Amino acid sequence: MNIQNLTISERIILAEALWDSIANQESEVVLTEKQKLELDARLSNYEIDQDAGSSWAAVKERITSKK
Repeated sequence: MNIQNLTISERIILAEALWDSIANQESEVVLTEKQKLELDARLSNYEIDQDAGSSWAAVKERITSKK
């Protein structure tokens, strides 16, 4: 299969199927203790102030403007 021959819609469906196949095997994803602590800290910060951080539009602008 040549992925480039697929339409954009077909590639999105393929990517979703690939992601779903990974997500369904969560027991195989092992986090280090440092990663767990970081995720816990981020969740705690989010629970304290759910409005903190940047909107997707702002993040996307920062990413795409650094070409």
